[in-house]
Amino acid sequence: MPFYINTDQIGDVAVLRCAGRMVRAQGLSLLRDAVIGLSELRVIVLDLSEVEMLDAGGLGLLVSPHNLACENGIQLKVMNPSKLVREMLEVTGLASVLHISSVDDLIEIFCTSDRAIENMHRAVG
Repeated sequence: MPFYINTDQIGDVAVLRCAGRMVRAQGLSLLRDAVIGLSELRVIVLDLSEVEMLDAGGLGLLVSPHNLACENGIQLKVMNPSKLVREMLEVTGLASVLHISSVDDLIEIFCTSDRAIENMHRAVG
């Protein structure tokens, strides 16, 4: 299965659902462009639950958007890494660099986003 991304945005938070094979540089431009296209957001969440293969090039796919996000003041979170992805992140030490979020972390992110939208509507309206 080729690598692909589906994007959902809620307020200033985007969830990029990644699926397929994160191998070599196959999806580097796809993921990098997705992060660059979302540079006005506060948080980008990478859902990696459907990633079925990951190699060294795929690990680079995760590091590149992390660096781009940091440069633009965006929080990049990793959510639901598949067993293979989690193992690779732990073996390489990237688990300590990339923030792997719990469900509670993500609920707090979305609640904060909703409150910000409500406050903006009150200020405008």
